[in-house]
Amino acid sequence: MKASVIFSTYNSEEWLEKVIWGFSVQTTKDFEIIIADDGSREATKNLIEKYKTELDIPIIHVWQEDNGFQKSQILNKAILASTTDYLIFTDGDCIPRKDFVETHLNNRESGRFLSGGYFMLPMNISKLISKEDVLSQKCFDVNWLTQNGLKKSFKNNKLSAKAFKAKLLNFLTPTKPSWNGHNASGWKKDLVKINGFNQEMQYGGQDRELGERLENLGIKGKQIRYSAICVHLDHARGYVNPETWAKNNAIRKNTRDQKLTWTEKGITTNL
Repeated sequence: MKASVIFSTYNSEEWLEKVIWGFSVQTTKDFEIIIADDGSREATKNLIEKYKTELDIPIIHVWQEDNGFQKSQILNKAILASTTDYLIFTDGDCIPRKDFVETHLNNRESGRFLSGGYFMLPMNISKLISKEDVLSQKCFDVNWLTQNGLKKSFKNNKLSAKAFKAKLLNFLTPTKPSWNGHNASGWKKDLVKINGFNQEMQYGGQDRELGERLENLGIKGKQIRYSAICVHLDHARGYVNPETWAKNNAIRKNTRDQKLTWTEKGITTNL
C-alpha cells in the first residue's frame, strides 16, 4: 500500500456509502481506507462490514464511544491504525473523483503537505446522486450538475479544469495552502512529529491548527485545490456553537504566536 485514506463519519450511512462508492473506482488501488468513526450506531458498523467483503481495497474501521464531537481524537486513533507512511485525509461527506488518490500520490513531496479543497453541493443534488452517478462520474460533470439545479459560478472551474489549466489555477489562486480536513495529505512521520490533532479542539479549525504546527516545523503547504477534486454533500451542523469557535480560535492564536510544533493532547494521549 502506498497510502492510507482516512476520513471520519458519525451516524451518516447514506453519505458514507456514496463516499465509499467514490473510493471503489479510484484509478489506483494501492491504498487502504481507514474510517474514523466518532461513535456511530450499529447501522454504520454493518454498512462498513458489508463493504469490507465487497471491495478489493482494505478497510479498517476505527470506532470510539459517542462522547460528543471528538473528531480530533478519532483521527489520531486512525493515524495510529494506519499501516503506510503517507496519509490522505478527507471527510465522510466528500465523494472523491476517480483520480483523487492518484493526484495526492503524484504530488507528494518530502518536506511538504498537500492542500486541496472541495466543491460544495446543495442538498437537493446531494440527495439525488445515485450509485450509478458516482461510478460513471456524472456527479463531477458540470453540465449534469447544472441540469439538476447547480448555479453557474467561477467556482465550477474546480470541476472542469484539467491538466495545465488546473495547475495554472493552483498557482494563481489567492487561497493559502492550509491543511483542510476534507482534502489534505502528508507524511505520517511529520504528523507524528507534531503529535497529530489537538484533542482539546472540537469543531472549528482543528485541521487548520494542525497545519499551522506543520508550518512551524518547516513543513510547507502545497496547493492542489484544482487538481484533487471531491464534492461535498450538504448536511446539518448541529455541533457548531460560538463558544467552541472562540476556544479553538484562542488555541490557534497561541499556536501561531508561540510558533508551537507540538500539542500535549495529541496522538500520544491514545497510546
